[in-house]
Amino acid sequence: MSNRVIAAVGMAFLLGACGVSKDEFAAAQKDAANAKKLYQDEQQKSAALEKKVGDLQAQNEALTKSTTQLSEEKGQLEAKSKQYEELTSSLNQQIQSGQVELTELKGKMTVKLKDKVVFSSGSAAINKQGKEALDAVAKAFQGLQGKTVVVAGYTDNVPVSGKGSYKDNWDLSTERAVTVVRYLQSKGVDPKMLGAAGFSEYRPLAGNDSVDGRSQNRRIEIALTAGDAPQVVDTPTPTAAQPATPPAASQPPK
Repeated sequence: MSNRVIAAVGMAFLLGACGVSKDEFAAAQKDAANAKKLYQDEQQKSAALEKKVGDLQAQNEALTKSTTQLSEEKGQLEAKSKQYEELTSSLNQQIQSGQVELTELKGKMTVKLKDKVVFSSGSAAINKQGKEALDAVAKAFQGLQGKTVVVAGYTDNVPVSGKGSYKDNWDLSTERAVTVVRYLQSKGVDPKMLGAAGFSEYRPLAGNDSVDGRSQNRRIEIALTAGDAPQVVDTPTPTAAQPATPPAASQPPK
């Protein structure tokens, strides 16, 4: 393009030296000016195109980096720990029967046991079936370092019997959690990792107005997380408001 401009300008001077007419010289000047403008326009277009290509390359690099990061995060989320795999195998029968639920997400593993698997009604004494399940949990947790294990007890909203050892559902849920913690410690789990919490009837998974709902709410959850995790006990999604009047004493106990 620069050669065309030079040629046009040179031609204008050449025509002037050769005695061309004023109109011809003006036309040659106009051609030279047009050629120069065209050259400048093309330069601008080329610069704009180069900038666009650079922007697209930067966007592509950013997308590639983001895709790689997402793939890595997905792999971490889906990866199952050694403890998860071990418990899946050792508790397979209980898991298949629905007595035990095992989940792991974002580095947090939760073992959920229905209360009847571990305790008799209104009791905080671990039964034979519960000891078998907790033995498997303890074996999987032995030797862990830098972890936190919190055992949480939950009940339905049926009041405890006035003749029992517990004043209310706070007492019962907390005592059950502490009992499980002590059992895990006795089986070799480092007590520095352990903690217990009782939530009474106030974190239900389902409504307490049905047998199935109350069964879901009566549970023990054992959460294993990194030692620096900010939260180790989940808050269930709020359920519909419960009736003010508790179920009759003849309904299934805790």
